[in-house]
Amino acid sequence: MIKKYYDTDCNLGLLDGKTVSILGYGSQGHAHALNLQDSGVNVVVGLRKTSKSWKEAEEAGLKVMEIEDAAKAGDFVMMLVPDESAAAIYKTQVEKHMKEGDVLMFAHGFNIHYHQIVPADYIDVIMVAPKGPGHTVRSQYLEGKGVPSLVAVYQDKSGKAKDFGLAYACGIGAGRAGILETSFKEETETDLFGEQAVLCGGVTELMKAGFETLVEAGYEPEMAYFECIHEMKLIVDLINSGGFEMMRYSISNTAEYGDYRTGKRLITEDTRAEMKKVLGEIQDGTFASEFIQEFNAGGQAKFLSTRRKESDTLLCKVGKELRKMMSWLKK
Repeated sequence: MIKKYYDTDCNLGLLDGKTVSILGYGSQGHAHALNLQDSGVNVVVGLRKTSKSWKEAEEAGLKVMEIEDAAKAGDFVMMLVPDESAAAIYKTQVEKHMKEGDVLMFAHGFNIHYHQIVPADYIDVIMVAPKGPGHTVRSQYLEGKGVPSLVAVYQDKSGKAKDFGLAYACGIGAGRAGILETSFKEETETDLFGEQAVLCGGVTELMKAGFETLVEAGYEPEMAYFECIHEMKLIVDLINSGGFEMMRYSISNTAEYGDYRTGKRLITEDTRAEMKKVLGEIQDGTFASEFIQEFNAGGQAKFLSTRRKESDTLLCKVGKELRKMMSWLKK
């Protein structure tokens, strides 16, 4: 059974007199920095001088400095930069400033688990990973609530690494909802698998296949888009709120019967076998090696050409036009 912790299990006072450096000011970076600052923690943000986020962070009341200066200033250094950039940033701008007693932190285990970053043995290495997008981490904090978070320890030099992780998680509001203990390995491998086999790769390919099947059978693309893409959010929102039970309670008997009758015909034993193969490629480093090669040596050529090709499909063009009709999406 996974261990869970709440505010009562955390000692935010462990961050008193410490400086937390947040490297990056994207979705997670802005939420971590602002929530910690509002929790009374001394925070600095590390960015490139040319970053468009520099002014935004300053206007939010945060102290901003260049990445190297932030790394030098921080007792805790949280790496909230893209996976493909983290290793180079660490090796050239962070590593030389990490001193004994410092804490190196991540919100995703990729670079540690796949040994792209190999930290010195005289620092703590921990992970605090909210299970929600940054804007939700921030908005829930402002409402006096929180987003559940993972905490993991990779290296415990001080003997207090988990306590430091819990303190940080408490500072961003996670202790209000619950902090779940995991490992870098488990977080990395389950996260990558979920993205590839279900949440992104699996779901989008299923929607595309449904759309294309209806269009090829002579149905109007707009009708196919509504039925196979637009309404996905309605179903997922119900599952998110109350699980499969609420979804099935809320839909028609016709839809529920079709669910039971057809689902396993689409997700077959062959599909499950391919999922196991995908997981194996994550576990043995095949995916990580390919990803690192594409982004750090391949110039993202395949990645960017695939992005362009995907955005030029009939599905995307129809969706773009239909969304113009949906005023609630124009916030």
